[in-house]
Amino acid sequence: MLAHNRRLIEHFRTNGAPEGRPLLLLTTTGRRSGERRTSPMMYIRDGDRLLVVASNAGADRDPMWYLNLVSDPRVHVEIGTESYEATAVPLEGDDRAEAFARIVAGYPFFADHQAKVRRQIPVVELVPA
Repeated sequence: MLAHNRRLIEHFRTNGAPEGRPLLLLTTTGRRSGERRTSPMMYIRDGDRLLVVASNAGADRDPMWYLNLVSDPRVHVEIGTESYEATAVPLEGDDRAEAFARIVAGYPFFADHQAKVRRQIPVVELVPA
């Protein structure tokens, strides 16, 4: 997976996002190492908000990038030709539930991911700094 992500990141930075789902690059700071880690991921526009979903393809554990941003919410976002610093804010309560319902309406596979796990899949807003 790491080799695939490296190729995807290189392609993104050289040629832009590949066709298909909307893709961004999210750079977090490793909670243990302190090193910057970049992860390609799908994003969702929700009105004026930019959201990412920590589904980890329906795995039992949250993805590492999510654990990193919980530890340090300062992130770097690359989307299209834009590149900017942001703060990652996990949605909570009704806001998370309503946003997740809208996400599932557009991308039903996220419901499949949630059905596989006991954890509540986090939804994170990326707020420009």
